[in-house]
Amino acid sequence: MPAPAFVEQLHAQIHNEFAASQQYVAIAVHYDSQTLPRLAAFFYRQALEERNHAMMMVGYLIDAGCEARVTGVDEPRTSFGDIAEPVELALEQERRVSEQISALARAARDAGDYPSEQFTQWFLKEQVEEVASMSALLRVVQRAREDPMRAEEYLARETVGDGGAPGPDPTAPPVAGGAL
Repeated sequence: MPAPAFVEQLHAQIHNEFAASQQYVAIAVHYDSQTLPRLAAFFYRQALEERNHAMMMVGYLIDAGCEARVTGVDEPRTSFGDIAEPVELALEQERRVSEQISALARAARDAGDYPSEQFTQWFLKEQVEEVASMSALLRVVQRAREDPMRAEEYLARETVGDGGAPGPDPTAPPVAGGAL
């Protein structure tokens, strides 16, 4: 059974992951409305990824015999001043999530809850990739402020956000309900 302190923090993180997913949907809709389909597609994928992270956490709690709570989230930010603001927000969010995941791992370790600590390892690795990907995208959109199509061209050329992987990461925790 996971340590109670870890379970409480994991419930908070499930909330955070669903909130991140909603924020990415809002960013994707913003870019879609600006006729920037590649930026929109990037953030629609990010939204699904964050939702799946939440569902991996839900699945872990269910598998461990714990109650899994899902709460509502605050309304995401939907308006932005230029092409870079949404990515700046996303990078801030990814950095914050990295801190939250580190705190989860620390809570598990401090409680001697080694299975839960092991569960967090994949998320720690994932956050390094997420921050790197979002940092690269931010540099591109900052240079493309006056010509957003340059950012679209970059996304058309690069495999930003998927690590260039041919398919799902076999080391990822299973998603509750399967990969929907």
